[in-house]
Amino acid sequence: MSSSLQHRGVVESVTNDTVIVSVMPESACAGCHARSVCGERGEKREIVVKTPYAAEYTPGERVIVALEHKRMGLVSVVWSYVLPLIVLVGVLFGARALGLEDGIAALSSMVALTLYFIVLYLMRKMFDKQIKFTIIKEL
Repeated sequence: MSSSLQHRGVVESVTNDTVIVSVMPESACAGCHARSVCGERGEKREIVVKTPYAAEYTPGERVIVALEHKRMGLVSVVWSYVLPLIVLVGVLFGARALGLEDGIAALSSMVALTLYFIVLYLMRKMFDKQIKFTIIKEL
């Protein structure tokens, strides 16, 4: 597996073409001061992996889940962290440049950010098609 973003997990359930894997954060994440920034909160989470080989996996089996391509991680970071920051700061400074008061400019930037996340939510099907996970059995 050529991806650098890998997680160990346990198969929770299997359907015809889907494997649901329960992933716990790595022990290194527990002591990391930046874990809240990267989205790791120390909680168990589930990853849904679509694969034609789902029948080869059984619940309770230990597996490794990874992003199919390395750039998918970068794309996720851009959509979830970089672009919202640009929207927030851009609208804030744009509103101030138009002569709006600080409170109205801040409120405008928050409304714009809310609209951004609504659009992002509506685009979730597109992201499901683009961001794919692979799964292999752990040795």
